[in-house]
Parts: sequence; C-alpha cells; structure tokens
Amino acid sequence: MKPKFYLFISAIAFIVLVFSCKSEKTETAEQILNAPLFQFQDLEPRWNSFENPTTGKGAGGTENKGAKGHPYDRLKAGESKVLMDIEGAGIITRMWFTIQDRSPKMLRSLKIEMFWDNSEKPAVSAPFGDFFGNGLGIMVAHQNELFANPEGRSFNCFIPMPFKAGAKVVVTNEGDTDLNMLFYDINIVKMKQWNEENLYFHCFWNRDTATTPGVDYTILPKIEGKGRFLGVNFGVMGNPLYQKSWWGEGEVKMYLDGDTDLPTLVGTGTEDYIGTAWGQGKFNNRYTGCLVADREKDRWTFYRYHIPDPVFFKKEIRVDIQAMGGNQKEKVIEFIQSGVPLIPVSVQDAQVFKGLMAVEPPVNLVTDEIMSGWTNFYRSDDWSSTAYFYLNSPVNNLPELADIKLRTYKLNF
Repeated sequence: MKPKFYLFISAIAFIVLVFSCKSEKTETAEQILNAPLFQFQDLEPRWNSFENPTTGKGAGGTENKGAKGHPYDRLKAGESKVLMDIEGAGIITRMWFTIQDRSPKMLRSLKIEMFWDNSEKPAVSAPFGDFFGNGLGIMVAHQNELFANPEGRSFNCFIPMPFKAGAKVVVTNEGDTDLNMLFYDINIVKMKQWNEENLYFHCFWNRDTATTPGVDYTILPKIEGKGRFLGVNFGVMGNPLYQKSWWGEGEVKMYLDGDTDLPTLVGTGTEDYIGTAWGQGKFNNRYTGCLVADREKDRWTFYRYHIPDPVFFKKEIRVDIQAMGGNQKEKVIEFIQSGVPLIPVSVQDAQVFKGLMAVEPPVNLVTDEIMSGWTNFYRSDDWSSTAYFYLNSPVNNLPELADIKLRTYKLNF
C-alpha cells in the first residue's frame, strides 16, 4: 500500500507544482509591479538614457571614461530622436525628462510618441507638455498618482506600460526653434513571460479652439476593443465674449459597449467630475486636481484619473463633455441681446430647477415668462485634453496628432 500512497502524494505534488508554475507565468503587469517589496522577482532592470541608449547590460557610461560623458542631447528644429528602441517583453515603469526651454510654445511643439510590438502606428502621440499633465503648456509644480513635476522644471510619468515584443519612444521637435538640452531616463523591467490579459497603454490629445454650442466636446473618440479608460487632463481658455462667466457646468458622458444616444456613465458638472464643487479653485490631489485656476485670464487646467474607480469596457468606449456654462438670467439675456452665441439649457433658484431644452416651442429668455435665477447655457470656448487609456491591441483607430499650428494657436502667455 505504501508505494501507491507515495505515488498518490507525488501526483498531488506534481499537480500543485504545475499550477503554481502556470500561475507564476501568467502574472499580469500589475501583479508584477505590486508584489511585496521583500519578494524577489526574476526581472531584469534597465535604464535607458543617452548614457546607455541601447539599455544593454554592461553598456552604460561609455563616453568620457564614464565621467558624465553624455547626460543630454540637442534636438534641432524639425529633428526626431529615437530615445528607446528595444525588443522583447517588458514594462516601462517610469519616465523622467527635463528640457531647458519650457515655454508653452516649446511644450506644444515637441511631440512624444510610443510604439508597441514593432507597430508602425504610434499608440501614444501627444504634445510633450500635455502628455505629462502640463495642460495649455503651463508648467506647474505638482504630484499625483500618475505624474509629477516636483519643482516646475521636470516631467515624470509613473504609468505602467507593458509590451510583448518591443517598445520604441520617439521625441520630435516640430517647432522652428532648436531645443538645446534634452535630458531623459526611461526605466523598464524585462519580463520572461507575457500574460494575454495585459493591456497596452494609449493616449489621445484633442483640441477645439471654438466649441459649437450644443455639440459636446470629444475627450476620446469611439475606440473599439477591450480595455480601460484611465483618465484625462484638460485645458480650457474661456471665450472673452462671456465676460469671465463660469464655463464649467458641462457633464462628462461615457458611452460603453453598445450605448448609442444615451451614455451609461454621466456626471453632474465639470468641477463635480474632478471632485470639487460650486466653482473650481487650485488644488492638487492623488487622483483629481486643478493646477491652473486663473480667473483673471480665464484659463484653467485640471485632471481626473480613474484609479480607485476603474472604467472598463469590453467592446468599445466613447467619452465626451458638454461645453456648458452659467450665469444669472439677467446676464444671460444681456449676452443674447449682444449676439453672443449660446443656447439656454436650464434655470434654477434655491428650490426649483427648470429644464428648458424639452420645451416646445424653444424658450426665449428675453420675452417668455421664465423664473429668474442661475441659468445654464451651452457656449463656445477653447478646450483641449489628453485622454489616457489601455487597450488589448498595440495600435488604435485614432486620427493622427493635430498639426503644430492648431497645437500652439493663441498660446501667448
């Protein structure tokens, strides 16, 4: 009986070993990065910079006898530099950059692109400053869960970016001014196994310099596939026609997996979306913040990252926000009489909220008997945004990045 018993025990042990090995091989990128600090992992770290552009083992610091031989490079106007181009599976865990020219023009003229698994089309293509959370090309010292700019002079990104067969990072100077100093450091870990549940990181930048009243601003066009919407940072420049009226009444809307006219996820207002209320001041938290709240110049930058509240999609997603503001009814009537473009949406006081969009015939605030109070209205402003998301494909169906003329238009701060 003993041999059979030992044979049974050996079989059980073999099964446990097989399943444990299988589990180890199929760890996701998140599981790898969130392992206990005291747990050894068979991962190879690599730092990619001008001091080791190939990330080769034992290949760092070859210039000037290793004494700070190549800490930065020059990026001439019209020039592109491939900063990293490696093969195999891995995860980008951190990016750090600094540049000597951090003007709004340069931050919007530089383009950063990322390619996964030898794809010809970039998964990431965005203005350099906006990608790192500096909306409108304005440098503000900050730190949140995904980005950091500790003293207003650098660019850090901590978004995990797994890749299966390779990764390439390119920076292009599309402006007319040379960038004399570009420093960078991209940190990765090389993996031996790939989990099919890993998602690829993507990014989409958009701008509409004059939104159309009644037409929602596009944060993320329709994306097909399985993935996760990670979040967005915005830049808004208020239209002077509205005399610094409040611009932030619009609701974020997320259309998921077959939604058509109506979204599954909808907010209650712009400042509500980023976690504040009754207007928007400057603040900087882990997942939400407003880095620029310049009432004098009517310009604003703010963000929301869906980390504790994940937004997954199985087949498709589209994300919009309404370009809507508000003021007292008398002021809105003044705008209408001056020919300012707007569409009244609702009127409210402390006790009553009255929607105006479903009224037939359409409401005329000037002549109709409508209660006085705070009046929301669609308006036309300058919106820009950088949307971040994961997708189960190394490429997406998004359009190319807008040209430099649109990116730098009216950025004379």
